[in-house]
Amino acid sequence: MTDQFSTNLQPARLTASERFWRNRVFARIRHHLTSLRRSSAFLTRTHAAAIRLSGGRIRRSFLFTGGMPILVLTTVGRRSGERRSTPVGYLRYGDGFAVLASNAGSDRAPAWWLNLQAQPIAEVLVDRATRTVKARRADRDDHAALWSDFARLNPGFDEYRRLTERTLPVVLLEPID
Repeated sequence: MTDQFSTNLQPARLTASERFWRNRVFARIRHHLTSLRRSSAFLTRTHAAAIRLSGGRIRRSFLFTGGMPILVLTTVGRRSGERRSTPVGYLRYGDGFAVLASNAGSDRAPAWWLNLQAQPIAEVLVDRATRTVKARRADRDDHAALWSDFARLNPGFDEYRRLTERTLPVVLLEPID
């Protein structure tokens, strides 16, 4: 792994609660919940609003990311032009962040990833600060290294990979000065 990755990987020893939230069975449950599109969007927006209301004090999500650190990603809707916010698990990547466009293993790409492909400039709330970032898909080498780190922190991500036909992209969010 190169020095640009600062993932703060957690130790291999997990508590019973962490093992539950990160296991493959729970990944399948989250996957099936994404098929309930209205409730999924409602839960995601409510979660993002709670994080924003806390001023970014909520820094982890067991329901969505198995206890990984989370950020709130705000994109501009590719069709509506409206700002949309969603919490996503991340790893540090240099000065920026790496996130997975997994959508809980759904065959549909997450709306935020489609929005970023149309307009790569976005905003993140992380560590109680808001930053402007530019998104890009990770190249093959970075994708492999980062995927390994994501899967080590949450084995459910490997389950997502098995549940879908599409390639789950690793997206890099790099700060704009």
